[in-house]
Amino acid sequence: MATLRLENGTIYSELVEIRAQLAPLNVHLNHWPVGKHPEIQTLLGKAALSDGEKEQVLGTLDHYFVQLQEEAGYQSRDLIVLHPDIPNLGDLLAKFERCHTHADDEVRYIIEGEGIFGFVSPTGEQMELTLQGEEYINVPAGTEHWFYLTPRQRIKAVRYFTTTAGWTPEYTDTPIRMSSQGYEKAR
Repeated sequence: MATLRLENGTIYSELVEIRAQLAPLNVHLNHWPVGKHPEIQTLLGKAALSDGEKEQVLGTLDHYFVQLQEEAGYQSRDLIVLHPDIPNLGDLLAKFERCHTHADDEVRYIIEGEGIFGFVSPTGEQMELTLQGEEYINVPAGTEHWFYLTPRQRIKAVRYFTTTAGWTPEYTDTPIRMSSQGYEKAR
């Protein structure tokens, strides 16, 4: 279940309340069930997946991709699988742990594990949103944000793209004032 923590310490855990807090940023959050397919549940329980296993998971969830293609013109998707045994995981994640924007929407469907998106609101206030499995987020182009993993250092997320070029981080150098919900950033 998603949890939103504001800079002033206020915490929201109800989807309706979280959506209301994210509305000024135009960030969209939804609950998308993965389903109870035994094969998919087995794959989600594994730390690492082969390319074939990734395609199997994506194929099972492609009804969401078709919906995004029809509604917003999405062209491709992939499945990113991160876990502590990936060499140089900290270096890979470091480029997203600083405040940045993108030229395109950043769209992720977390299907297993957890990660944290931080945001800078139009008023300059900061907030952090912890996402877990079965949660979909669309961070609009130009939204100042950052991302990191929780200490579990494990996530499986479908990423949806209109193009891949728009996901290059454009750093803003805004200092992050949030205390990472008590987590040390995964390194």
